[in-house]
Amino acid sequence: MINKILVVFGTRPEAIKMAPLVKELKKVQIFETKVCVTAQHREMLDQVLDFFNIIPDFDLNLMKRNQTLNELSSRILGQMDAVFSEFEPDLVLVHGDTTTSSCVALAAFHSGIKIGHVEAGLRTYNKFSPFPEEVNRQITSRLADFHFAPTERSKENLLSEKVSEKSVFVTGNTVIDALLWGVNNVDVNRKEIKEIKEFIDPSKKLIVVTGHRRENFGSKFNEFCLALKELSGRTDVQIIYPVHLNPNIKKVVYEKLSNIDNIKLMSPLEYEVFIWLLKESYLVITDSGGIQEEAPSLGVPVIVTRDTTERQEAIDSGNVILVGTDKTIILESTIKLLENIPFYKDMTSKKNPYGDGNSCQIIVDFLANLG
Repeated sequence: MINKILVVFGTRPEAIKMAPLVKELKKVQIFETKVCVTAQHREMLDQVLDFFNIIPDFDLNLMKRNQTLNELSSRILGQMDAVFSEFEPDLVLVHGDTTTSSCVALAAFHSGIKIGHVEAGLRTYNKFSPFPEEVNRQITSRLADFHFAPTERSKENLLSEKVSEKSVFVTGNTVIDALLWGVNNVDVNRKEIKEIKEFIDPSKKLIVVTGHRRENFGSKFNEFCLALKELSGRTDVQIIYPVHLNPNIKKVVYEKLSNIDNIKLMSPLEYEVFIWLLKESYLVITDSGGIQEEAPSLGVPVIVTRDTTERQEAIDSGNVILVGTDKTIILESTIKLLENIPFYKDMTSKKNPYGDGNSCQIIVDFLANLG
């Protein structure tokens, strides 16, 4: 019997995807649900917690400027014992592919606590793409007792790795639950949204851009910026780019793309503002994982600037185009969506392969019915 559940996350993407699950768990009286944040990200994490009205029961506050992955890992492992000792959970729920998820899962395993892995089974089978996420999620899969896979493909990946079928459950992705809740709760009168509205020209096609992958640092990111600069020369587009705070990204972007009329560079946007912007966009160019899942629910095509993706379902369904980081291919794919209207309309009409917003209910129902 599962009574005491500890939900642990540390980054903004994890918080977005776990927030609706926390809300759903807290509705069920048989569960005592508590939240622990490692704060692997700090400011961006706090913004999501505020939007979803979640107050952590445990806050490890581990973010430290320029810390290495090994430093972060050791600090997570070192501090989870005290949390487990105080709360004594029957189950720890972790999410996805972060350093938080793999290290917390290892700490729970060492303490003999059952582990549930939300968004389980995503794979590229290239340990450097994405780095370090691919290895993180494979480690978590080896440790987890319950695997909540978003799609049948994710389930098949786990089964091919000899994970017991009895422990794998296809749920859809909780990011859709978060998105649908979020879109209905956006405050359109926020100052940030009003400022963006002043920039947007409704006669132009709005392209929203994000980029943060470690494997794209260096020459690949230069190519990406050159493609955006060339796109900005078109009179029919506008580009809004919330720039990641990592100095490896921020320095290059502001050197290459500052003071261009058709490009608005911004600080990272709070989740509430970003999903409003996503809904307003014509298309998205990104190396993010979550946006590949979110945008199809809003009818927005996605161009993914990565060499591989663990979200093959969206490519197979036609919601996403995987282009890599070559400037020419990025430009060709973007221009096709800008100019080939039948092709664009076909992409926007595809069904989202990641679910319809009921993933959290499926997970909670399963946990409530465990003997």
